[in-house]
Amino acid sequence: MATLSKGILGGFSGKVGPVVGATWRGMDVIRSRPKSSKRTPSEKQLEQQLKFKLAISFLQPIKNIQSRFFGSGSGVKSRVNLAVSYTISEAIQMVAGLPELIYNKVLITRGELTSFQNAVLTTQPGGVLHLEWEDNSTQGDAAPKDQVSIVCYCAELNNWEIYEGIVMRSDLMADVTLPAYCLGKTMEVYAFLNNEKQTAASTSLYLGQHVVN
Repeated sequence: MATLSKGILGGFSGKVGPVVGATWRGMDVIRSRPKSSKRTPSEKQLEQQLKFKLAISFLQPIKNIQSRFFGSGSGVKSRVNLAVSYTISEAIQMVAGLPELIYNKVLITRGELTSFQNAVLTTQPGGVLHLEWEDNSTQGDAAPKDQVSIVCYCAELNNWEIYEGIVMRSDLMADVTLPAYCLGKTMEVYAFLNNEKQTAASTSLYLGQHVVN
């Protein structure tokens, strides 16, 4: 049953025959009722559903980063939707009928800001990740005050460790100490840069798979 919220000339909510009334972003809208389908999903459709579910659950903890720093966010798709679409198409593969992430193709951010030059990550005792890079603060749109972030994912724990804005590009090195529960675990490590105003970012750099000491 539909409800008239503003009288007979106003909008309505609920179902009337083949249409549904609702309020969207403060506007009264009418759309057709979705048709139920009795078709069995194809193998390709099932694969896409599995990939979509994996991408959503995997990216959820870094949604805040991607809502700011993944693509331009212009057009129909939001930055978060762009990140999900990229992950499904480029960073997930099917293995024995199940979706698996391709970690070296995962992108945390995607942008035009000049990235790191010759970045190298090493592990140190006590759960320390040590990152070094060369000075390229005069190249392109790079700036000495660009902020460095390190993001780590542990598949075994299904857990992210996020360290945003820990140092500047001009510091040429950064250390982060992972929690004790990460010791002995394998981490997928990524890093990215964003400008001081947080209006632009580099495409994230995959720094490899590392066992935490």
